[in-house]
Amino acid sequence: MGKTERIVSKTILALICLIMIVGVYLSNQSHQEIVLTIGVYAGSYWDTPSGDSYQVLDEAITRFEASHPNVKMEYVSGIRAVDYSEWLAEQIVKGKEPDIYYVLPEDFSLLASTGALADLDNLTANDQAFDIDCFYQSCIEAGRYKETLFALPFESVPTIMFVNKTFLQEKGVDFPASDWTWDDFYAICKEVTSPENHEYGVYNYTWLNALYSNGVSLFTEDGSFCNLADSRVLEAIRFVMKLQNLNEGYQVNGRDFDLGKVAFRPFLYSEYRAYQPYPYRVKKYTGFEWEGIPMPAGHYGGNISELHTLLLGLSARTRHKELAWEFLKLLVMDPEIQQNLCRYSSGISPLKSVAESPTTVLLLRENIPGGGVFDSDAIHQIMGNAVVIPNFPRYDTALQMVDKIIIEQMNEDNISASTLLSNQREINLFLSKK
Repeated sequence: MGKTERIVSKTILALICLIMIVGVYLSNQSHQEIVLTIGVYAGSYWDTPSGDSYQVLDEAITRFEASHPNVKMEYVSGIRAVDYSEWLAEQIVKGKEPDIYYVLPEDFSLLASTGALADLDNLTANDQAFDIDCFYQSCIEAGRYKETLFALPFESVPTIMFVNKTFLQEKGVDFPASDWTWDDFYAICKEVTSPENHEYGVYNYTWLNALYSNGVSLFTEDGSFCNLADSRVLEAIRFVMKLQNLNEGYQVNGRDFDLGKVAFRPFLYSEYRAYQPYPYRVKKYTGFEWEGIPMPAGHYGGNISELHTLLLGLSARTRHKELAWEFLKLLVMDPEIQQNLCRYSSGISPLKSVAESPTTVLLLRENIPGGGVFDSDAIHQIMGNAVVIPNFPRYDTALQMVDKIIIEQMNEDNISASTLLSNQREINLFLSKK
């Protein structure tokens, strides 16, 4: 064998060895266990009684691990909902945040604006199995920051109006229709209010509740401008003052409602779900039955209320983005997972098909005696018309400023277009500062 032939043979042998080494390496890699971590808390974010808060998650993990034999899902248990934000922030600072994690509504804008959350737009656009239209639009918008999708909705809770059915029946007042208006609302409150008998129309209906239903947003979507001087805002504030004037100076409180002496009270839907069934109803409120309906519509709006949505996002630093995305989709899009969420939790599924399904309606009827008002049409109306809390970093501070101004002026009976315009300039100056 010549020198050239020996060189060729050695080269071929070296290539064969290299191929074998790479093959063994790839084979080992394919069987190597991948660990995906999940950020989750114990209990209910909505502060309502709950059973096994991990049940839905554990069922999803079992299914995912069965279809992905080389994947192990892990999470830290026992983190309370009230401690979750702090725990997650510490993990992010350490660079040890979970691959997938729950995003609380109050944390979303900060996590999105600081780059902690992965941009999901490319993942959704390139995934033929993902259908964004299967969610309620308002739920999807809760996961957008500056037009970019950073999180998907897992569970939602709108504000609804509790109606004391027993009280209205005693007063001979008809139960309001689900498409009722401010005029209907005021007429009932006026009819049932009797300060001398310590009976009142409504507790805790705020100017913000009225504003949502009057076809106006307090802030622009990007948080650059406050619409405080809009005539519809002024009308909403004056409507609440008109309701309060029925009480002849008395400040209606929560105990008045608990005792069955108040006709209406805005509440989160989670309260409705959690406290209607026996025995929670007996523990929370006694002596009367209630029902939940959409909020009353203003003159320029509709039966609209604020929506709170618990989100799920991916870490921007996850090393397993595709796998994490697959698990995220399972949690938010799988009908069985979402149906179980309706069964074990106090919220509403962001999936239209699940939230309005006969199974969900039957579940509500089983858990809520006489709860015939909450059918698929009512859920469609409430979720389809809900508004999302703005997602800009200074929202909470700006809202507190506006609320303080309005409450002070309401107490002084000094609400006018000129005073709101003056205060709007002050709020916009704050919003303009970087």
